[in-house]
Amino acid sequence: MTSGTSGDARVRGQTGVLSERRGSYPFIDFRLLNNTTLSGEIGTKKKVKRLLSFQRYFHASRLLRGIVPQASLYLLDEDYLGQARHMLSKVGMWDFDIFLFDRLTNGNSLVTLLCHLFNVHGLIHHFQLDMVTLHRFLVMVQEDYHSQNPYHNAVHAADVTQAMHCYLREPKLANFLTPSDIMLGLLAAAAHDVDHPGVNQPFLIKTKHHLASLYQNVSVLENHHWRSTIGMLRESRLLAHLPKEVTQDIEQQLGSLILATDINRQNEFLIRLKSHLDNQDLRLEDAQDRHFMLQIALKCADICNPCRLWDLSKQWSERVCEEFYRQGDLEQKFELEISPLCNQQKDTIPSIQIGFMTYIVEPLFERWAQFTGDTPLSENMLNHLRRNKAKWRSLLHKQHSSSRSNDHSGQVTGSQEQTLNEEETP
Repeated sequence: MTSGTSGDARVRGQTGVLSERRGSYPFIDFRLLNNTTLSGEIGTKKKVKRLLSFQRYFHASRLLRGIVPQASLYLLDEDYLGQARHMLSKVGMWDFDIFLFDRLTNGNSLVTLLCHLFNVHGLIHHFQLDMVTLHRFLVMVQEDYHSQNPYHNAVHAADVTQAMHCYLREPKLANFLTPSDIMLGLLAAAAHDVDHPGVNQPFLIKTKHHLASLYQNVSVLENHHWRSTIGMLRESRLLAHLPKEVTQDIEQQLGSLILATDINRQNEFLIRLKSHLDNQDLRLEDAQDRHFMLQIALKCADICNPCRLWDLSKQWSERVCEEFYRQGDLEQKFELEISPLCNQQKDTIPSIQIGFMTYIVEPLFERWAQFTGDTPLSENMLNHLRRNKAKWRSLLHKQHSSSRSNDHSGQVTGSQEQTLNEEETP
């Protein structure tokens, strides 16, 4: 599998873990694919694949010509910087507004947040990290998220990272965590969706996308996020001063954490967590058990939007549904079957969110609360979850009342559980 540049897009390092070069698999540009001048000529899977190949070439040629995205300049006045610093002083609060923080940092929320958290947790000193190199790596990660995506962008990554920070401070977990655990948790949260194309795995499979072929239709996006992260770690040389066996372990554990966010593995992790809790056999002194709970913490952080304050939660819900609908519009344009949850005419935001909360979020967060005990954070999250679900039910009821004459109600049924387990989640 080759990219627009010569050679294989995957790079095998000394550790034996395959990584991916930056820019090898660029995002699917909806502006390019939806160009009206092409509308009369596109209608088959083959032509979709041809367009994706052209987009790959187009991006690679820009890289070869040296036209690469530059890091945003920190051209902020003192008032904005002061407000951002004030927000960072409360970064452990669950009502942290990542949208406001992103505006105050001029779109650099992920870089700014990670630099702060690495310092707060003493990771820079412990691992003897070079600040310039750390900043360069974080800028690479931030730039490899696509702002064109309504949901899977750098702000989502920053939001997940802030949630992960909150979970790492839960006493049941914090008392056992090593600096390595903390760094892995934060890095995995920051990079867990890097270079996300804005469409889900079923779309990549049915269009025979190169990533689906590369990863043989298994955890396609998650594998791509992991291997891309490894590529950036090696390119930046952030950990080059550490012993080889340490970097090997970090790369493998990052993969294990990021791959755990695959929603198709939700039941696997829930069953294992339930077994541990029922048997009371979690031993967090054991590195293996700590790693498992880091996987659970990352899974919680990744889907914690319904547990946020309503104003924040609602924004995330609207963003993820907009991304779903874009995929549905793309599928309709190319005469492909529209994926579940992606039909704007049938799948309403309230119905999608209620199903998501019922079948995905509630089971996981109830088990997380069982693990942490009735901490203020766990109680707060579950309270928000219940209130937000009630608000979506109210909105769904209003939709039903105002549109009984058409097929736009989006009823929630038991069949949505299977659908939600197969789709990219909010």
